[in-house]
Amino acid sequence: MILVVICVALIGGLSYWAGATPERELSKAAQRDQLSAPLTPEEYEIYEPVIENDMNPIAVLETNKGVIEIELYKDLMPVTAGNFEKLVSEEFYDGIQFHRVIQGFMIQGGDPNTKGTEALLYGTGGPGYAIQDEHVANELLTNERGTISMANSGPNSGGSQFFINLGDNTFLDFNKEPLTSKHPVFGRVVKGMDIVDLIAVIETNGDLPVEAVMIQKATIKE
Repeated sequence: MILVVICVALIGGLSYWAGATPERELSKAAQRDQLSAPLTPEEYEIYEPVIENDMNPIAVLETNKGVIEIELYKDLMPVTAGNFEKLVSEEFYDGIQFHRVIQGFMIQGGDPNTKGTEALLYGTGGPGYAIQDEHVANELLTNERGTISMANSGPNSGGSQFFINLGDNTFLDFNKEPLTSKHPVFGRVVKGMDIVDLIAVIETNGDLPVEAVMIQKATIKE
């Protein structure tokens, strides 16, 4: 029952906040209260990722808190992973902040509006286009701890915003009915999960970090 309550409260929060939903009507305070329970020892277990395919690109996010390396599952998710790789190559993510941090749940970034000072616009921006959803059934493509997934505001609305799962959030998978939030996983952190966890406990005002957490430089590892 507790899991169902948390799921319902969080589904809307991964979107671009584009329009009201019943889930979004919950106050931020209520959502945070539901997430305030400490993580279990299992959730804090040592994270030992492996690169699944040596041919897949590795995205390197140099943040002001440390370096995060992510294997992009381009072999399994060519559209979604390919879009992220393209944006990295275009230096799109340079200077962008993580604008939503919810301890025990996820950290979210990728909005170019966070390069500006209008915090009310954070979470509403994108690259100027949308990509189609890639919903592929595979044991790697589930919203587990350490995976990177697409934020969206509904079907086929993904663009540049993404989130990294801090816990096992498999209720966000496309095939977990009757929930309707569908967030395609397209990679996994292979180095720097300790940096992700450091970002996860930073002080926030609402969900926005009080101290800016910025991707200073994003590259594809050669």
